[in-house]
Amino acid sequence: MALFEKSSKNEESAVSPKMGGEVDTLLGKGSEFEGKLVFKGQVRIDGKYSGQIQTDEVLIIGASAKVNAEISAGTVVISGQVEGIIRATGVIELHKGAKVKGTMEAPNITMEREVTFDGTMKMDGLSASKAAPPAPGAK
Repeated sequence: MALFEKSSKNEESAVSPKMGGEVDTLLGKGSEFEGKLVFKGQVRIDGKYSGQIQTDEVLIIGASAKVNAEISAGTVVISGQVEGIIRATGVIELHKGAKVKGTMEAPNITMEREVTFDGTMKMDGLSASKAAPPAPGAK
């Protein structure tokens, strides 16, 4: 089965090397899923996914993943292929081998070498409730 909940202790658990936490749900290699995914905890996608993804927590897109989605998450870690809109309230991390086409919006975006990015990027650390700082020399 390609979609798993948290596994028992005697099964091998998936861990994000960067985030350091245990993966709560996995869409494994060879799986194909289409629809709307809303979750809590850490989710890893290693298969094909198309649709919408929504979480306040961590989404990991593995090296073998092919995702075409509108993503809204706290943190997004990408090693595979993503096409669509990616919004993160924390950080978007693009790791070696990642291929992203579309729009990325987050206060922090990191990109390793050997990443392919085709699209637009917006890094804005200000929330809508904060006023912009005055321009230099403005009174």
